Amino acid sequence: MRYLAAFLIFILTLPALAEEVVLGLSKDTVSIDTSFDGSEILIFGAVKREAPIPAEPRLQVIVTVSGPSEEVVVRRKEKRLGIWVNTDAVEVDRAPSFYAVSTSTLLGLSLTDTEDLRHRVSIPRAIRSVGAPDTIEDATKFTDALIRIKSKANQYQLNEGTISIDEQTLFRTAIKLPAALTEGDYKTRIFLTRGGNVISKYETSIYVRKVGLERWLFKLSRENALIYGLMSLAIAISAGWLASAVFRIFRA
Repeated sequence: MRYLAAFLIFILTLPALAEEVVLGLSKDTVSIDTSFDGSEILIFGAVKREAPIPAEPRLQVIVTVSGPSEEVVVRRKEKRLGIWVNTDAVEVDRAPSFYAVSTSTLLGLSLTDTEDLRHRVSIPRAIRSVGAPDTIEDATKFTDALIRIKSKANQYQLNEGTISIDEQTLFRTAIKLPAALTEGDYKTRIFLTRGGNVISKYETSIYVRKVGLERWLFKLSRENALIYGLMSLAIAISAGWLASAVFRIFRA
């Protein structure tokens, strides 16, 4: 009991966080309609302090924005007898539909590997792949392929050196959201680091939702799949008939 009491007294007498985040967002809701071709979120904030600014190491800021996670099956294709066919497949247990990392300097200088493992900041660490079939020896290549495909579509972003810090107090950055977004909560995290170690963390959310015709079609496909399928078939037939009619007019 004596040791427990001494420990409690030690905890209660610890000082408050020397530095913590006060955050702002240009908007916390993104609406997707038929004309949506992407958006940009401005993330800005300040560092609240209870002590003078340390001279070294310098303050660094990391911002991550993560879309809803989903299971993804990554397949490998091989050419056999002149035909490309699917061979091996690995199921990734959890992969963000969108993931962006912005930093004030190189990520490797902002965060140690230990802190990256603890907070899952980098793109590879944000993806969870528990295991692969025993027959696949190079399972990490499937995760690398997923990152490569998502990065090419601008759905995975590593934006190093894009956060501006003024007087080690005010910071700001802009993150571009692509047109192909999954509806849901986009978890936003801000990390303050010194010497590669996280000294403060702040979390908030950006809500992405479909509106108008996009929302109606999305709900119809989920709640009335048969009607949605018949309507899609009718639209396809009508479009084909219209294209054929236009072709006959110009041909005549």
